[in-house]
This record gives sequence, C-alpha cells and structure tokens, in this order.
Amino acid sequence: MSRPIELWYWPTPNGWKVSIALEEMGLPYTLKPVNIGAGEQFRPEFQAISPNGRMPAIIDPDGPGGEPLSIFESGAILQYLGARSGRFYPSDARGKAEVDQWLFWQVGGLGPMAGQTHHFRQYAPAMIRDQRQIAYGVRRYTDETHRLYGVLDRQLADREFIAGDYSIADMAAWPWILPEAQGQDLADFPNLKRWVEAVGARPAVQKGRALGAELRADLAASGKDAEAARRMLFGQRGR
Repeated sequence: MSRPIELWYWPTPNGWKVSIALEEMGLPYTLKPVNIGAGEQFRPEFQAISPNGRMPAIIDPDGPGGEPLSIFESGAILQYLGARSGRFYPSDARGKAEVDQWLFWQVGGLGPMAGQTHHFRQYAPAMIRDQRQIAYGVRRYTDETHRLYGVLDRQLADREFIAGDYSIADMAAWPWILPEAQGQDLADFPNLKRWVEAVGARPAVQKGRALGAELRADLAASGKDAEAARRMLFGQRGR
C-alpha cells in the first residue's frame, strides 16, 4: 500500500483544488497546515518544498522510482495526481489537451483575476482609508471576473462538465466560483449555475471543500489579529 501523500495546505480556493482532487481520486493523505495569515509559508521547511512561498504543495513519499517527490503549484499538482491515480485526467493526447487548456485557463485567468476581485472587494477597504483609491480596482477586476464567468458559461452550454467528462479542470475551476464575494449573480449564467450545483453535490467535493474549515481565521474581520494577517498577506516582503 502506498504511503500517504503529505498535503501542505490552508483552506483557500487553491488549497481546495488539491484537497478535492485527493478525495475524488481516493488517494490517502496527511494534512500539513500552512497558516498563511501567520506567515508559515515563509518558513524554510516549507520553502524547501514550495520555493515560491505559496501553498498548496505536496510530498509524495512514493514518487517515481520509489523516491520522494515534492511538487508546488496547484495545476502541476493536479496533473501529477491525475496521472498517478489514472483518474480524471485523460491518457490520450486529444483528451489531455482538452483538459490541459482549461486547467491552464483557470491557473492563468480565473484564479488570478478572481483573487484580485477578492482583494479589492473584501480586503482593500479595511486597508485603505480613502475608498476612492480602490474604486478602479473593484470595477476592473469585478468586470473581468464577470467576463470569465461568461467564458465558462458558454463552454458549459453543450456539455455537463468543462472538458466533457468530469476532470481535474472542474476541480480547478469550481473552488474559484464564489459569486457573492466576487460581485456576481449566477442567475446571469444559467449553464455555470447548473455546473456549480452539480459539482458541489459530489460527496468528495464537499469533503475536500470542508477540509480544515476550523483552521481558518476570518482575515477580513476587524481586530489586531486580522490586521496582522492582512499585513502578512498583502504588505510583506519575502523572507
């Protein structure tokens, strides 16, 4: 039996992508929390695994050739886990290309743009006294997230899941569809709404999404601890 994969994780959309995948693929894993609000992502032991100082990351103790393998970046992790398990990631070139292009779309588009939307709509108001300074950012990223929702809605018009069959592309995109936080209304995107509900009803998705919920502090709340966490997340220099 394979030894459990180490999941270095904090409950955020990027973390959920990997916890959902591990649950869906039935791969055993152990949880290694990385409290990003407390700066644990800058610790040397974590940066040895994730040089970029961002979670999630994994260590597979039974990697290729039986040697441990560490991987950072959620998209690379999903590709590795899909190939390792033989599930939710096609082996044929055409199917793999279809999944990869939507995985990269999420990693390069939906995630960064929606992340900026979260920042300007949720965190920046508590950090910047003059709200006029954040108005452009709110509008810019909310509008871009709306556009990306539309891209996904059109893709889902004639298929149940993003790349046809349920795949790591769905696991990557689903955690980032947070309409209330992103100033969106799913009623404007009926195909996307149907997909969000269908993916969210999967037991493994629910379990992966709930992983570590008790660990997360409310970084948007007021108070000394929340302010320190905001400085750590958005005002720090690399250590």
